[in-house]
Parts: sequence; structure tokens; C-alpha cells
Amino acid sequence: MNLIIFGPPGAGKGTQADFIVKKYNLFQLSTGELLRSEIKNKTELGIKISSAINGGSLVSDDIVKKLVEIFISNEKYKDRLIFDGYPRNLIQAKTLNELLRQHNQKIDLVLKLSVSLDIIKKRILERRTLEKRSDDSEEIAIKRYKTYEKSTEPVIEYYKKLNLLKVIDGERSIDQINKEISDIISLI
Repeated sequence: MNLIIFGPPGAGKGTQADFIVKKYNLFQLSTGELLRSEIKNKTELGIKISSAINGGSLVSDDIVKKLVEIFISNEKYKDRLIFDGYPRNLIQAKTLNELLRQHNQKIDLVLKLSVSLDIIKKRILERRTLEKRSDDSEEIAIKRYKTYEKSTEPVIEYYKKLNLLKVIDGERSIDQINKEISDIISLI
């Protein structure tokens, strides 16, 4: 089973992906974590990524594709991935489908955590205090939320047309969201 989880930065994608990984023995492919790892290791790629993120922009499709392809091509992860933060645009969605097809895989379910900008701002400020992440400021959060909404709208429609999309109220408690996700996955 391969899943995608969507939601704006601060929606709880990582929290829910962790839950799904543990419950269903999947591997989380978090593009955010991959990107932060490159930044932390101060690679050439990491410097480019840092510049984009700190400016409130999304990282280029080519950079993200390179990082994602490593996971898809590894037999250990075959049909056991949850994509967290990817794809973010229609090009990435089509690229992901093509990469999966090349490795005899597909997407089985797309979850979208629906969360308002006000809740995102509150969560980002809390996360900034707890995790000390440099990319967590209210100004950057607002810009990233608006960029996310604009760029992912076509992707959401794409998966909706493929009858893979399930929208979840991401403003409820973690446990309520966990239960709804489990109920949806049990129907696959």
C-alpha cells in the first residue's frame, strides 16, 4: 500500500504519517525531512534548498524528484510508502505516478488534512518554540500556506478525479484524526 498525505505546513502531516507508519508498518518519505537533512549536512544541494525555504518558496521539482526516486527504486520500500509533503504540484504528481509505474507500484490512497490559516499560524508558532525550526515564523507560515494552497489545488483535483482522495478535518484532536484515517485505510 502506497499513500500520500496532504496538508499545508503545520497541518499535522508528520504526526499522522508517524501514526500510519507504526500502525501499518510503512516507511515515511517526508520530503521535508529529506530536505532538512541535506541542509543539516550542508551539502551543495542543501545550500540551494535552504535559500529557497528561508525565502518562503518551495524547492524545485528536479531536486525533490532526485530525492524521491532513491526511495521508490529501493525494493525494501516497495508498496510500503507514505508520501508526506510530496507531490506539491501537478508536474510532481505525474512524475510520481511515472516513477511508481516504472517500479510496478501505484498510489492506493490520498489523504488531505484540511486546516484553516488561523490554526496553521497557531501551530507554527507552537512548533517554533518546541522544535526551534528556522523556517517557522508567522510571516513565512502565511506565505507557505498561500503558496501551498495555490500550487496543490490542481494536484488535489487530479487525485480526486482518480477517485483516490479522502478529505479529513485536520482541526480535530490527533486521536480523532487517527481513528478516521484507520477507518478509511480499513476500506482499501
